[in-house]
Amino acid sequence: MKLKELKHNFTETLSEVYPSEEIQSFFSILSEKYLNLARVQITLEADKEIDSTILKSFEKALERLKKQEPIQYIVGDTEFYGLTFNVNKNTLIPRPETEELVEWIIEDSVSEKRSNYSILDIGSGSGCIAISLAKNLTSATVSALDYSFEALKTAEENAKLNDVRVQFFQEDILKTGTLPQQYDVIVSNPPYVRELEKLEMQSNVLDHEPASALFVSNSDPLLFYRTIARLSLRYLKPNGKLYFEINEYLSKELIDSLKQEGYPNIELRKDFRGKDRMLLCRKSK
Repeated sequence: MKLKELKHNFTETLSEVYPSEEIQSFFSILSEKYLNLARVQITLEADKEIDSTILKSFEKALERLKKQEPIQYIVGDTEFYGLTFNVNKNTLIPRPETEELVEWIIEDSVSEKRSNYSILDIGSGSGCIAISLAKNLTSATVSALDYSFEALKTAEENAKLNDVRVQFFQEDILKTGTLPQQYDVIVSNPPYVRELEKLEMQSNVLDHEPASALFVSNSDPLLFYRTIARLSLRYLKPNGKLYFEINEYLSKELIDSLKQEGYPNIELRKDFRGKDRMLLCRKSK
C-alpha cells in the first residue's frame, strides 16, 4: 500500500469520529512516529510503499483512535515546554496552560536572581513541572511527590530522558502531616475539576486519563488547595512562594479560602485563553 492510500483510508475511517483537521494532525503525528516523516514529506512522498509492519502499527492506532483514546497515549509521549515526556494511562497529559505556570516560576526565579534554592512539586504525575523547572533552573534543587507509584515510575523515566536530577518520593498529600524539608518554592497542579463539570469534558479525557488526578467532589472542591496551603505555611521558607494551577470557575472562592489560611498576598493570572488559571501566594516573613 502506498502512503497516499494509507492516508485516504485513515481519513475515511475516522471521518465520523473527528473533525478533518484533527485527523490530519493524528496522521502527521503517527507518520513522524512510525515513518520518520515530517508533515511536508507526507505530500512529497505520497507514492512511498508502506511495509506490512508499519501498516499494522497504523491499524492498531486507528482502532485506539476510534475508541477516542488520546493520541499521546498511543504514541507514548508528548512535548511540554520544549521537552519530550513519556505519558501513559497512569499520568495526565500535560496541558499548554501548565506551561504558562512553569514559565511564571522561571521568570520570577530569574528576575530575583535566585541561586541555591529548593523547589517542591506536589502531585507531580508525569513530572512535567518538576523536570521543566530542573532543566531551566540549573541552580535549583528540585523535588516532587505523588501518591501514585506508577506515575512516579514514569516521572523518573522522564527525568532520565531529559537528563535532569529530580528527587521523587511517594506520598499522599491528603494523609501526610509533614514534608521532607523547608522550600523556597512549592508548586502544585492538583485535582480541581468538580464532578458536575464532567458534562463539559470530552470522552477522550473522561474515559482514558486517570480520574484521581482530575476530579474532586462537588461538596469540597478546594480540599487539595487547602491541605497544600496549610502544609506550605509550615514548610515554606520566609518569603517563600506557593504557585497553583486552578479551576477557572473557582478563583474567587479559592482566593478567599487562601486568605483565611494565612496568605494575605495573592496574585491571580489568566492563561492564554483568558481564563483564571494560576495563583501565586507569598508567605510573609
